Amino acid sequence: MKTQIMSKNYNVSEKLEKLITSKIDKLDRYFEDSATAKVVCSKVANDLFKLELTIKDKGLLFRSEVMTDNMYQNIDLALPKVERQIVKYSSKLKDKLRKNSSIKDLVFNDELDDTLDLNEVEISKIKNFNIGPLSVSEAVMELENSDHSFYVYLNPDNGRVNIIYKRRQGGYGLLDPTID
Repeated sequence: MKTQIMSKNYNVSEKLEKLITSKIDKLDRYFEDSATAKVVCSKVANDLFKLELTIKDKGLLFRSEVMTDNMYQNIDLALPKVERQIVKYSSKLKDKLRKNSSIKDLVFNDELDDTLDLNEVEISKIKNFNIGPLSVSEAVMELENSDHSFYVYLNPDNGRVNIIYKRRQGGYGLLDPTID
């Protein structure tokens, strides 16, 4: 797995970089060589550090984000979260395929798409609503007036459906989907 370490408002020491790389390398058993791990280390406040770990491979995405007062502790907290996600995903696929194989075998098996039945997903509620054209600031106002953490609207500037949401760190995020 290829590991990319980035930083924002934080200086990643060589010792920390080696530690992160060696710990992430332990996840290689789950993935092929084409997998990439992206680690972003950032300083959020005077004594608060955030580590974001994202692993991508063949359409799969596993992600963890942790914040503590110690970056070394962050890597120790983020890796088990991602590994639990991988194991949980692998278990679901194994149950689905009724095989004893590793996630490597399952993820890169061309028959996987044929065996997963998305009709078995249970939708517990469907909500229909009308969306109208709103500016971003109007959408934020509507979000604030609602009891939800997100608001779906039509952006007249680009003609696409956008989603404005409240971020845990404060502020807002904007989802603006595009088609490749």
